[in-house]
Amino acid sequence: MEMGVVAEQLARLGDALTTSDHASVVSINLFVALLCACIVLGHLLEENRWLNESITALIIGLCTGVVILLTTKGKSSHVLVFSEDLFFIYLLPPIIFNAGFQVKKKQFFRNFMTITLFGAIGTMISFFTISLGAIAIFSRMNIGTLDVGDFLAIGAIFSATDSVCTLQVLNQDETPFLYSLVFGEGVVNDATSVVLFNALQNFDLNHIDTMVVLKFLGNFLYLFVSSTFLGVFSGLLSAYIIKKLYIGRHSTDREVALMMLMAYLSYMLAELLDLSGILTVFFCGIVMSHYTWHNVTESSRVTTKHAFATLSFIAETFLFLYVGMDALDIEKWKFASDSPGKSIGVSSILLGLVLVGRAAFVFPLSFLSNLTKKTALEKISWRQQIVIWWAGLMRGAVSIALAYNKFTRAGHTQLHGNAIMITSTITVVLFSTMLFGMMTKPLIRFLLPASSNSISDPPSPKSLHSPLLTSMLGSDLETAVPIVRPSSLRMLLTKPAHTVHYYWRKFDDALMRPMFGGRGFVPFSPGSPTDPNVLVE
Repeated sequence: MEMGVVAEQLARLGDALTTSDHASVVSINLFVALLCACIVLGHLLEENRWLNESITALIIGLCTGVVILLTTKGKSSHVLVFSEDLFFIYLLPPIIFNAGFQVKKKQFFRNFMTITLFGAIGTMISFFTISLGAIAIFSRMNIGTLDVGDFLAIGAIFSATDSVCTLQVLNQDETPFLYSLVFGEGVVNDATSVVLFNALQNFDLNHIDTMVVLKFLGNFLYLFVSSTFLGVFSGLLSAYIIKKLYIGRHSTDREVALMMLMAYLSYMLAELLDLSGILTVFFCGIVMSHYTWHNVTESSRVTTKHAFATLSFIAETFLFLYVGMDALDIEKWKFASDSPGKSIGVSSILLGLVLVGRAAFVFPLSFLSNLTKKTALEKISWRQQIVIWWAGLMRGAVSIALAYNKFTRAGHTQLHGNAIMITSTITVVLFSTMLFGMMTKPLIRFLLPASSNSISDPPSPKSLHSPLLTSMLGSDLETAVPIVRPSSLRMLLTKPAHTVHYYWRKFDDALMRPMFGGRGFVPFSPGSPTDPNVLVE
């Protein structure tokens, strides 16, 4: 008798598992089909001046969410459940790594101080602006049981710009100066926002004094430097291993796999050590593109370039598609449905605070940055400042993930104030991504005609192979053109950026490339990756 009961229970459990597996397979099939639809529509709308792939995926996600709501009679709007782990562990790393791998390094490091100024100091200014505005306004609106810690968290959440959307609305070749500033700032900004948010979770708001603030700033500086060092170390380690062992002579698959896994390992190590995985994997990508990429075989170069770009593209599309579907999740909206006017008001106020918070640092910090520039061509013009301000207004998946972390448990909440903050965050993300994203390209064309889009660098002679290599890697590969430079202190005082780059190149050529490999500095051997046909130095 007991055996029969046990057998019946096992049968029911098996049926339940089968049903669950079937539902998972159906969900995955539907989501993959939607990803394919996003790719096809993105291709068809490639020349559209208003839409880009992120906005297209967002719209498809919204439409799919409506269809699912109707078919399930209002019970659900998505086929996959949002998970912060899914976002931070699986989707974000390939996007940020590929950005570092493809970035124009010369532009990025030439503007590194301005990027750090905007990304770190600017984010702090935006954080305080939004937090103080939220405390002053929301505390009088009676939207729920929100305390000072919640308002400070709101400042960190809405200080995080959307680096993914920035990649798609700015063109690295047409506007290299603006791209390096806005995207570089976005990466540092995301890292700063996440560090701020995590620090606030353990911040004693009842005992704030000068020592606590200094300790907080010191901790942030430590995280920034440590995360950057870990990324650089991981990239150099991969370059050294591949150069010394030359794995490609036996299997190109192994060297491609090693590059991918070591890049991902750097991100996970940063998360394990409570550092900023965003900064770590970004600088790992930069170092790998400068050293490791030149140590692998030619076929692996092509493979890695396209593999990293493809993984990043799929992750970006997945992200926007899911955000569009999750925005209509009925569980989040029903707790705020009794006061729709208040929810709209909160969303409008948050959007206004985002506008003011970004303006509060873009224009003053641009003015300070221009004071250090010697020529007018190196300065950030008024029109460029407007584009930088506008292009960074978009909020995306980082804001949603942080909002879920603060105001929900397992993606759901039954508290009125928390529900309003979640729905308001979703509203701000959708509105800013679609409106500001649609308007960015026309705004750039209006403010910055094609003749003034490029940076002030004079064209330098390139070898016949340079265009090929530049398109292959997506980063600037400088040629060894002999330049007469004054060997005096005046050069450092008048052109510090160019001087630092000059001495870095001397150090790189003398020590780094012979040890870690790179373009033109690995001894040639038959069948090695240093085929003379692809060398430019």
